[in-house]
Amino acid sequence: MTTVKIEMDGAVGIVSLAKPPHNLIDDAMIADLLAAYRSAVAEGARAIILKSDMRHFSAGAEMSSFTDGKTVIQHDADQFLEFLDVLENAPVPTVAAVHGAALGGGLELALTCDMIVAADTAYFGQVENIVGLIPLLGGTQRLVQRAGVVRAKEIALIGRRHSAEAFERWGIINHVVPEGELQTAAMSFARQLAAGPTKVLNGIKQQANLAASGGVRSADLEQINLNNMIWKTGDRERGFASFFATGPATAEFKGD
Repeated sequence: MTTVKIEMDGAVGIVSLAKPPHNLIDDAMIADLLAAYRSAVAEGARAIILKSDMRHFSAGAEMSSFTDGKTVIQHDADQFLEFLDVLENAPVPTVAAVHGAALGGGLELALTCDMIVAADTAYFGQVENIVGLIPLLGGTQRLVQRAGVVRAKEIALIGRRHSAEAFERWGIINHVVPEGELQTAAMSFARQLAAGPTKVLNGIKQQANLAASGGVRSADLEQINLNNMIWKTGDRERGFASFFATGPATAEFKGD
């Protein structure tokens, strides 16, 4: 992986976008990102942070690679759906830590995460229309999920840059923190998630993702299967045992 770095901090996998100068997205970077997520899960990560080592989280597409439609993911349904499945449906919680710009595809990367924590100096935009494109990686529909149709259309049709505070107010991101506290805040959330009952949290992710993509009925149809799945987990047994022995919130979960 030449454009994405991965390291483990305990049970937290830290995936860092590291393509100079501004993490501009192309097929190779997406392939590296998918490989990093898979590697983190294989190494035992129980939560993943997605962050940037560059000046910006990601300033969008590598325009030169999109010339004449050369970038494959925008035309290949299998690759596009694989991208969404690996990032959005990762079996562990994911937290984006955003500083600088998250524009176009950069915003779309952040939107695949379960939580987004942003520096107060960060800015966001779905700006593809200014170069004659639509959002290519599912951004419009995910803005609809988070902020509603009216706001999503405004963001994508006008193509302005928006402050982190505005995106927080509209329900698109979770938290805004001072820039100097961003990594600490994101790691705090990730460690809390990594200490949780991993398979149970994955069940919650599936409930939410199913409801977001297919409506409440879609999640209801899977509810009993999810109930049965979590009932068999070791962490469910630990949670019950500790509840009756020492009270609520005393279990030490192991992720199984």
